[in-house]
Amino acid sequence: MTGTSFSLPPPTPGGATSNPVLRYGIWVLVAAGLLLLPQVFSSGLAISTMCLMGTMVIFALSYNMLLGQTGLLSFGHAVFLGLGGFLTAHAMNMGADGLFPLPLMFMPIVGGVTGLAFGILFGAVCTRRAGTAFAMITLGIAELVASSALILRHVFGGEEGISVDRTELPQPLGIVFGPQIEVYYLIAAWCFVSMLAMYAITRTPFGRMCNAVRDNPVRVSFIGYNTTTIRFIAFSLAGLFAGIAGGLTAINFELVNAAQMGAAESGTVILMAYIGGTGFFAGPIIGAVLVTYLQLMLSDITNVWQLYFGLMFIGIVMYAPNGIVGLLAAQRPLLERRCLHRMIPYYVLALVPGLGALAGLSMVIEMTTQLSVSGSEGMSMSLMHIPFEADSVVPWSIAVVLLLAGGYGFLRAAAVTRNAYDTATADRRAG
Repeated sequence: MTGTSFSLPPPTPGGATSNPVLRYGIWVLVAAGLLLLPQVFSSGLAISTMCLMGTMVIFALSYNMLLGQTGLLSFGHAVFLGLGGFLTAHAMNMGADGLFPLPLMFMPIVGGVTGLAFGILFGAVCTRRAGTAFAMITLGIAELVASSALILRHVFGGEEGISVDRTELPQPLGIVFGPQIEVYYLIAAWCFVSMLAMYAITRTPFGRMCNAVRDNPVRVSFIGYNTTTIRFIAFSLAGLFAGIAGGLTAINFELVNAAQMGAAESGTVILMAYIGGTGFFAGPIIGAVLVTYLQLMLSDITNVWQLYFGLMFIGIVMYAPNGIVGLLAAQRPLLERRCLHRMIPYYVLALVPGLGALAGLSMVIEMTTQLSVSGSEGMSMSLMHIPFEADSVVPWSIAVVLLLAGGYGFLRAAAVTRNAYDTATADRRAG
């Protein structure tokens, strides 16, 4: 381990297990889970949230094809989400007029084809470079497309966007897709198929070459492969699946606007991939679910929820660069050694002061917001259902003590935990 982060060996492509029975069993469990989730979480809010999570899972996995699998950092991946959504919306409106009689359940194909087409177009330019140059080109393309959305009002609908009515399309099976539960199962089906397809790509020779380009592009060129071609194909396929996510977004919200392909959406998918873990196939899935849930939850609690996302991203990059799945994967050697129970007290030792520091930081942020932004509404506020005055000395003193003492305790406990982990894994290697 280095610093205060776990040092892991390079993950296998897709983070897959070598046991085929276990691998296929996991997919059966995923399918069963998607089918049964609405029976467990049956409220309207829960189903709407799961619909959004499903589209974001596809979007995050498509981005991971670039960053996690091929090592390409893109700042404009939301372009394909937005363009796929806009073309799907136009196709849906044409279908409602009888000009494009494609059933709603197949409309995400329009988004996928759109994403693939623009992936080929933009990829022909972007993938000629790698590293920082690639990232800057994608940022420029993203700004170009976002500004065009406000100019070409006939195509993008201006600031209002384009609205659709999914119930007006032909429904050959008699499913009108009016109730949200029907939309959920449509999104779940496309999510499962897209996850399976992207996982299959990681297991192909092309997927392995993407990993090789990520790890050592010079050697890939030396053995006779064209790294530009590999990056181009990966970029195009990433656009395909992002376009599918865009099509599902248009169906889910029945509205598409320019914000869905802006910088904020591109930044969100980077958060999803990094927080979950870019080197593992399951990482973006967990990241998409977590970030989507936190977005909905924190936006109802605080007005500065974006600040918390930024702090969480910084913390992940600094202390857990392999993401949440990377932290879980770091426990595998301990499980094999059957000594994980010995590390639990150390984890608790680091968790307690860490939570204290987080509570102090939250108090400082919320009280500062109350004083600077919401001061006209008064100084009375509450945090965790505890009322207090934002301009009082006592809560500020408590916040500072929690932040400083908790932060210091966390750093010390993290060092002790790091040494204990190194000792446990060294004993395993020695054994």
